[in-house]
Amino acid sequence: MKFNTKTIHGNQEHDKAYGAVMPPIYQTTTYAQSTPGGHKGYEYSRSANPTRTALENSFASIENGTHGLAFGSGLAAIDAVMKLLKPGDEVISTNDLYGGTYRLFTKIFEGFGIKFHFVGMENASKIESYINKNTKLIWVETPTNPMMNIIDLKATAAVSKKHNILLAVDNTFATPYLQQPLDLGADIVMHSATKYLGGHSDVVMGALIVKDKALADRLYFIQNASGAVCGPQDSFLVLRGIKTLHIRMQRHCENGKAVAIYLKKHPKIENVYWPGFEDHPNYDIARAQMKDFGGMVSFTTRGNDYKEAVRIIENLKIFTLAESLGGVESLAGHPASMTHASIPKVEREKIGVVDSLIRLSVGIEDEEDLIADLKQAIG
Repeated sequence: MKFNTKTIHGNQEHDKAYGAVMPPIYQTTTYAQSTPGGHKGYEYSRSANPTRTALENSFASIENGTHGLAFGSGLAAIDAVMKLLKPGDEVISTNDLYGGTYRLFTKIFEGFGIKFHFVGMENASKIESYINKNTKLIWVETPTNPMMNIIDLKATAAVSKKHNILLAVDNTFATPYLQQPLDLGADIVMHSATKYLGGHSDVVMGALIVKDKALADRLYFIQNASGAVCGPQDSFLVLRGIKTLHIRMQRHCENGKAVAIYLKKHPKIENVYWPGFEDHPNYDIARAQMKDFGGMVSFTTRGNDYKEAVRIIENLKIFTLAESLGGVESLAGHPASMTHASIPKVEREKIGVVDSLIRLSVGIEDEEDLIADLKQAIG
């Protein structure tokens, strides 16, 4: 089954009771049992719910995995991965990553005795120098948030397998439409399903997908024991969103390219970060491991002018100033004060998250309207 078909039919079946084409919303906490322990596969909705099961099966299908897990948020999914570890373990993480992930790592799990190394992974060979007997996990974002760095997943997977270390990949920016990390050697794929998978800015959710049953069982135990599950209504909404993922991503990519090219030519813009430019440091890797280059674009104003960045953001009409990304509508954000504010300024600026940086989530509106909006805002 090809990807576009998987988004609609992958691991799905019609409702057995009445043949409903879409899985019903099983808005229930508990299930009748014929005898103690005698049930039809469901007993309590924290442990499992039929609507959530349908979504988790879809997650597994579109990422070419065997097991999917749906969580109450992307951070809840990351939290479950971190709970695979114990005090004294070490993690090698991308240095350019979502601020909430950095906060979870440094403010929560460092306090439990987990050590984190934040490393530029654009050259995978640099990772090995940080590996020791305590290293248990490599955490990757690619493209990274918000600097759009590209990390070679095959090369990173080779390092992880050489040292018997788990490799987890945050695939939120790329989505499985553009990139499938499990096929490139990753052990765990994570999504903030709030973003492109849901696609309509109306639900908060996270996902994990794996191929190994033993690993899936460990993660399921952690999820069930910790209670970090999503509800059936949210599951229904994200499953609905996935069914149009492929056609939405086509337009996100088309519009993202048009916006990136426009900004790169603008005399008032200093730097534009988008992996589809041939002068991007890892353009060849992006082209090899991604189907297209996505709808996320970051840029800085000429002279790193913070006030100018704020003026541009406040003047936008179609792009909305808001947190998050990946919805059908275009959003603009200021990472230093919004999504990445939890990262200390010194650390932010080391990786390029300066005060003039603007991050765009380019939606699926008309391309000409989006460029006209940027034109009038930038001036």
